[in-house]
Amino acid sequence: MTKDTMKEAAVAAENLLFDDWVDAIEDGVRSRVRGFIETMLEEELDGVLSRPRYGRRKPSDGDGQPPVVGSRHGHRQRALTGTFGKTQISVPRARLVCAGGDGKTREWKSRSLRAYQRRTKAADALIASAYLSGTNTRRVRRALQSVFAGAVGKDVVSRTWRQVKGDWDAWSQRSLADEKIIRLILDGTVVRVRLDKKATSISLLVALGVRADGQKVLLAVKNMGGESEAAWRALLDDLVKRSLPTPELVIVDGAPGLEKALAALWSNVPVQRCTVHKHRNLLAHAPERLHEEISNDYKDMIYAESKQEIEAKRKAFIRKWRLKHKPVADSLEEAGDRLFTFTRFPPSQWRSIRTSNAIERLHEEFKRRIKTQTVLPCAETAAMLFWALLASGQITMRKVGGWESLAEKPSDQLIDLAA
Repeated sequence: MTKDTMKEAAVAAENLLFDDWVDAIEDGVRSRVRGFIETMLEEELDGVLSRPRYGRRKPSDGDGQPPVVGSRHGHRQRALTGTFGKTQISVPRARLVCAGGDGKTREWKSRSLRAYQRRTKAADALIASAYLSGTNTRRVRRALQSVFAGAVGKDVVSRTWRQVKGDWDAWSQRSLADEKIIRLILDGTVVRVRLDKKATSISLLVALGVRADGQKVLLAVKNMGGESEAAWRALLDDLVKRSLPTPELVIVDGAPGLEKALAALWSNVPVQRCTVHKHRNLLAHAPERLHEEISNDYKDMIYAESKQEIEAKRKAFIRKWRLKHKPVADSLEEAGDRLFTFTRFPPSQWRSIRTSNAIERLHEEFKRRIKTQTVLPCAETAAMLFWALLASGQITMRKVGGWESLAEKPSDQLIDLAA
């Protein structure tokens, strides 16, 4: 007779780590939860009926209160899951007389325990927070198993997460008229989602604003098929429709579609090309053995301490690389004065203006949180998740560097591009 090793393994797996960790306080609290909830519901119904259970109220009391408006008719059993675990409770029932004197009645509904409610709001918040912390639906189930006594499955996690859609819709349509945005940072990132049962790469276009007090704020997140001019124009038109004031500066990564969309909408607004993205472009135009030398020359120019020094080092960079490797010089000249727009502002702001790092860091944190999910369920979930990480406080944003001098007006003098 063969030995059933599968059955033995299943039995052994029943005794898992932490299963024998007994907490008398937890056990005591959970054993009293049922009685507490049932008492709270009974007291709520007593208040509605204006009398306790088995009590009778005389209409001639003279206290000005209305007479009895209904009657009890038993209890029904409900399962409720909270941070205290899963428990069975007995919910009182009653029929209330409808106003109008026609004799019709209606079922009493508790305000504390909503119809069809199976979990408390605190339990839903705990589930959603665990999901946002950077794990998938199955791992949330395992992580919270001891709290909910195995009552949370991956479908419950998905349904709980979808409850935030109402907040997401309200946030996506809110007015931006009172935000006092003076600076705009635009960038996109690529995520993989499930479309028509297939893993597909889409672009998340993100708009980050900077208020007059220096605080960064997320303005919009849209899922698009790419970063074309039409895609970016759709996002910008949405911002304008929601009364976004014309910004004093826009920081971009240099994508052609985005620049065309900005030129069509805000042709007179100064634009700063991200210096980090341009650095990568320069390296892409040269063999690897020249990368270190290009990087040193480029950083000496970009991080110079004054506008005059930047102009001089730019001229030297162009002259040197025209002779040594012309595509590098051509790539730098392609950016024009938009690569040096930051020099028009006070030096204390240069660090925050030079790059789109503020939004790039959000992309990195977003990717880190979703790396356990190789493919997100749908395109809208990707945008909602990006927003929820900030809205829930999982990711926080600080003020931009040099915010104390944001009230100072920028100079009208552009950098000299003569080489």
